[in-house]
Amino acid sequence: MTMNGWVQIALFSLVVLALTAPVGAYLVYVFDGRARFLAPVERALYSIAGVDAKEDQHWTRYLSALLLFSAVSMLLTYTALRVQQWLPFNPQHLSAVSDHQAFETSASFTTNTNWQSYVGESTMSYFSQMTQLAFHNFVSAAVGMGTAVALVRGISRQGSEAKGRLGNFWTDLVRGTLYVLLPASAFFALVLVQQGAIQTFASYAQITTLEGAKQVLALGPVASQEAIKQIGTNGGGFFNANSAHPFENPTPWTNFWQMVTIFLLPAGLVNLLGRKTGNSKHGWSVLAAMFVLFAGGVGVTYWAEAAGNPIHAAHGVDVATTATSPGGNMEGKEVRFGIANSALFSVVTTDASCGAVNAMHDSFTPLAGLVPIVNMQLGEVIFGGVGAGLYGMLVFVVLTVFIAGLMVGRTPEYMGKKIQAREVQMTMLYVLAAAASVLIFTSINVIASQGLAGLNNAGPHGFSEILYAFSSTTANNGSAFAGLTGSTTWYNTQFGSAMLIGRFALIVPVLALAGFLAERRAVPASSGTFPVQGALFATLLIGVILIVGALTFFPALALGPIVEQLLMRAGTLF
Repeated sequence: MTMNGWVQIALFSLVVLALTAPVGAYLVYVFDGRARFLAPVERALYSIAGVDAKEDQHWTRYLSALLLFSAVSMLLTYTALRVQQWLPFNPQHLSAVSDHQAFETSASFTTNTNWQSYVGESTMSYFSQMTQLAFHNFVSAAVGMGTAVALVRGISRQGSEAKGRLGNFWTDLVRGTLYVLLPASAFFALVLVQQGAIQTFASYAQITTLEGAKQVLALGPVASQEAIKQIGTNGGGFFNANSAHPFENPTPWTNFWQMVTIFLLPAGLVNLLGRKTGNSKHGWSVLAAMFVLFAGGVGVTYWAEAAGNPIHAAHGVDVATTATSPGGNMEGKEVRFGIANSALFSVVTTDASCGAVNAMHDSFTPLAGLVPIVNMQLGEVIFGGVGAGLYGMLVFVVLTVFIAGLMVGRTPEYMGKKIQAREVQMTMLYVLAAAASVLIFTSINVIASQGLAGLNNAGPHGFSEILYAFSSTTANNGSAFAGLTGSTTWYNTQFGSAMLIGRFALIVPVLALAGFLAERRAVPASSGTFPVQGALFATLLIGVILIVGALTFFPALALGPIVEQLLMRAGTLF
């Protein structure tokens, strides 16, 4: 570890903190309907779709609209990928995507996962990249934002006036896209182009290398997709190498700003929570809990990667007495970014439900590889995806308040509203659905021959590859231990199913929880009310998150990265 590395990590954290309040204020401005600079476009979209923008929807109607939109858009993407060879903007004449790959990909981008078990530059045409995958990068992020804002409305509204109503799904979708994601992406795309990211409709170029060999250089409209990929916490790269590719991420500055944009909206939404509930200290306390968990993950990852692999350092010396590897672990990393920025990027993307990578997580040391897995298994509530991070964290807030209420023998309250049986049931359904998906799918694939056939590593590392894959797909992250061959009918089907569970089996209880809270009438705080701001609350929230994660996933982690770390110290690699 170096001082230079820590300074860069600290600078990143300070920039995110400095931008949190302005972004939060702008998000309140947008979702309160006060942003009107694109009003004619907004009204035209409502008119074309036949939407009543003034309708204040009951939570069941809000949920129905969300599910209908997601199902129809997923079906359209599946169809477009299956007939890709007949559609325009296909200069390489790429063929149709296979049925199982089209299912997984359409599920992946609809759920804001962007898991890719295909090579982008040799599978997807420009038309598919722009009109299908990039389209979902925008609207899936807007759906997540809308869900989070709806939950905040449920918390802040009063029972008699709200009657379970959460706003309007269609207006949240349109406003999030028009006023937040589109302008931010347009600006960031220009920054990327200025720094060297490519943006072209030209056919792939054939070049002659310095050795005289011929090489096909993949091109495309990259910068525009790269911008929304990060801002919308999507993560799907135009190229197979993702953000390690110089056409996607050409300079250390683009690497820095890509990480900032990944955290930008998740942090701003937490600030929105404080503003909309009238308790700014609560919003900052939730953000503080996120930052503590983030800092812990960065510290472990950076330390483990800087220490490197003792087997490489030993060169025949007793590895038990060799503490570090000179230069750290540079395997699978871009020399442009180095260990500090690779470690930071891996934590940022798995904290924020963004599958972008600038280094291969499969090449990390076991403890460094454990951190991204744990980030995802905790529900990616450490900032999390756009919207998804906030509503996931608020589920843990409700659980924390419930536990605090049990400890003092009083009916738990959150923002003056009683937490009773229905709210607790939805909270536990959220927590259990995600855990069940990860563990059941992993269990199936460590005993099924079709699952084991995809492994390129044996022992605990092979187990970690499968565990990582289903943690990532269920958490709607999209990154991977790339040693697992997932482009098979067997894995495509299961990955697609895990993504759909991880998105919609969690959104349903979240919106139900929002509706139930909206029906509750707030009561004045009393001496027995547990305060939801300050160091005590943040500490208890962190404890609940870690305890739930540890109790659920520790046995699986012990079989994977933890035992692999111990075996590495003993001189064994997999």
